[in-house]
Amino acid sequence: MNPHQQARVIGGSMPRTLNGDPSYINYLDALNAFELVKDADAATGRPAASSFKHVSPAGAALAGDVDAVAAALWRVGNVEPSSLLSAYARARDADPKSSFGDVVALSRSVDTETAAFLRTVICDAVIAPGFEPGVVAELSAKQSGRFLVLEADTTTPREEKERQDVQGVTLEQQRDLVDVTTVLPDEGSFDPAARDDALLGLVVNRYTQSNSVALIRDGAAIGIGAGQQNRVDCVRLAGSKARIWWLRRHPVVDGLPVAEGMSRQDRLNWQIRLAGHDMTRSQRDDYTMIFGAEARERYDDTTWRDEHASMLTRVTLASDGYLPFRDNVEHAAEFGVTTIVEPGGSTRTPEVKEAARQFGMTHIETGLRLFHH
Repeated sequence: MNPHQQARVIGGSMPRTLNGDPSYINYLDALNAFELVKDADAATGRPAASSFKHVSPAGAALAGDVDAVAAALWRVGNVEPSSLLSAYARARDADPKSSFGDVVALSRSVDTETAAFLRTVICDAVIAPGFEPGVVAELSAKQSGRFLVLEADTTTPREEKERQDVQGVTLEQQRDLVDVTTVLPDEGSFDPAARDDALLGLVVNRYTQSNSVALIRDGAAIGIGAGQQNRVDCVRLAGSKARIWWLRRHPVVDGLPVAEGMSRQDRLNWQIRLAGHDMTRSQRDDYTMIFGAEARERYDDTTWRDEHASMLTRVTLASDGYLPFRDNVEHAAEFGVTTIVEPGGSTRTPEVKEAARQFGMTHIETGLRLFHH
């Protein structure tokens, strides 16, 4: 994991390395990421993709429509909504700052279209159940031949137990194999699109470091709050990412000029800072120098951000643990949440349900906790 630590594979059903030299953390990301996309595909019947960083997803999505802003940014204007590429483009677009140098997980065999796209973005590895002819060679040339290409083992059944060694102590527990499709209302009483969002949210939580909250919209996780010590910070973190994703669709952000010689990633970082309204003093000075005084005025003005943020809606919040207080709902309401999916079972769950009712949200209790460490 760190340069001064040596590591090796002890055993188990490992992915096959087709190119590169995986590290300890590469394996952690790849193994978790592939389980996420495999479960999401199985639950929804749609190709799934995830962008993984430091043992949690930066983004995850099902195949679907790539909106105009994402299509222009990632140069995938003609991508089919049912394609594997559409799933990864949507997953990477959720939090592209965090996705820089990610592990890519894909639920189906990598086609030439998806491989060509991976050649254009900064990522460190890909794991998938297979690769079309010629794809491995094309991907292996990335990063001067160091790009990791891993083929997942889809034939060996999952072990029923999982183990971790911590400071010389071996811990063992039953693997989490509950079928998430069984904990939601019947299909006939649930809009199919909303059901897919809820299922994706549950699967994302299952492979995100706890505590975690995922905000899902139109089959894509647009904000993930991972590894926080309290639930409301998960909601606020996921919400801030979702808000930036939404504000990147505003003409002020989307229309930020292309500065001469500036890379796509650098321009994207400036757009994210503009949307988030969180530049440091030196960044504000650089921003003014690069984009001009008029752009600085738009940065300082908060009106357009608040107006556009208030238009975000149809967001599903999925939580890996119960929401302990109604403040979680109050914050969720600021980020366009209309459906909450959580285990329930807290002594305050009636208060949480009442808060959801007051904000016009659908509240679903699953009875299923999805902590992951």
